[in-house]
Amino acid sequence: MHPIISIVGRSKTGKTTLLEALIAELKSRGYRLATIKHSAEDVEFDKADKDTWRFTRAGSDLSAISSRSKLAVFKDLDYDFDPLDLARFICWDYDLILTEGFKKRGFPKIEVHRNGDELISPPEQLLAVVTGELLEVGVPQFSPRQVKEIASLVEEWLKHRPAARLDLVVNGEVVPLSEEQGEAISGALRAALSGIKGINEIKSLRLSLRRDLDI
Repeated sequence: MHPIISIVGRSKTGKTTLLEALIAELKSRGYRLATIKHSAEDVEFDKADKDTWRFTRAGSDLSAISSRSKLAVFKDLDYDFDPLDLARFICWDYDLILTEGFKKRGFPKIEVHRNGDELISPPEQLLAVVTGELLEVGVPQFSPRQVKEIASLVEEWLKHRPAARLDLVVNGEVVPLSEEQGEAISGALRAALSGIKGINEIKSLRLSLRRDLDI
């Protein structure tokens, strides 16, 4: 699965400011990032009478608008979006997905802490705490200004994280694979692709198979 780290904390603790600085620092180190912000409110992103809004109202399951430099995608959901679903909608490869929020999900977390408050994250999910006071926690603690140090911690986490060799999504649902199953499928794919002209070293691979309904 894609590596995900959530920046969490109570309201008005500086989560967005920290995430903005962390994104810039990680980008300067060459990482490709995707970022998702969770909103507890029902926000209307698309506007009435816009073309994409009209497409959705007409029945399109997904509507998008693109220009020379931007792409915006609109999709109505009947459930609370899971960052792991990002790969189902956007078929690009990222080194890391950063989220602001999603505190109830079980992703590794960096919590931005306000002095005097209790932490909101389960201890087993904490990677680090960004705080202005010394806390009795068993994870690294940083000040909000130590962005480079926080980025280095994220790098170390990425390096030592058990990487999933293969993600399998069938009919829109993630199918868990054992290590042996993943290796078997990966080996078969590498063997099948080895003789195709133009394919050299494979660092990442995305294969989509859609069967016609009348087959």
